Amino acid sequence: MTNMVESLNSMLVNARDFPYVALLDVIQEKMSKWWNDRRIVAMAITAPLTPSRESEFRPRFAQSNGRHTLQLNLVTYHVKGGELEGVVDIFNKTCTCKEFDIDKLPCVHAIAAAHHAQVSVYSLVSPYYTKEYYVLAYGETIYPVGSQSQWDVPNEVATRVVLPREVKERKRGRPKTSRFPSIVHYCNILGEEILVFV
Repeated sequence: MTNMVESLNSMLVNARDFPYVALLDVIQEKMSKWWNDRRIVAMAITAPLTPSRESEFRPRFAQSNGRHTLQLNLVTYHVKGGELEGVVDIFNKTCTCKEFDIDKLPCVHAIAAAHHAQVSVYSLVSPYYTKEYYVLAYGETIYPVGSQSQWDVPNEVATRVVLPREVKERKRGRPKTSRFPSIVHYCNILGEEILVFV
């Protein structure tokens, strides 16, 4: 299981035995709190980029210093120096090292080319990494569902008969509640570890 699933399981350990509506209320409350906490953090950011991207971006500035940059045409630059040289197109936001293309965050070559072209390096960053997008991601509010008496349920849903699910015969002993098996299991057969999908 992933860390996210394990975190969610540990958060809901006491609420797992609640009825569905109460369980959903617990999830909604926790999500509302997380959303609001992240919104407050996002709004307090003073840097142009999200904190994780800013910390990744800063060392690239230092690495781009001292690189020889040659302008090939209006938007293309050849950047030499370091282990790898690159050809940067600042209009299409690409570099032959492919780091800029994949990360959508300027590589050291793109930063050197931007300095040479007197273009803001932040204009080359994908907008998804900016503070504005970060704030927008948590801009919506997660409201509580409210009391069942206040729900607006369509007639076709209200008149639908829902039968209880089939009850399986329980195994003897105490039921397992601490951990649920994942879809993928590793089996050790004759000393070899084999991946088995269940």
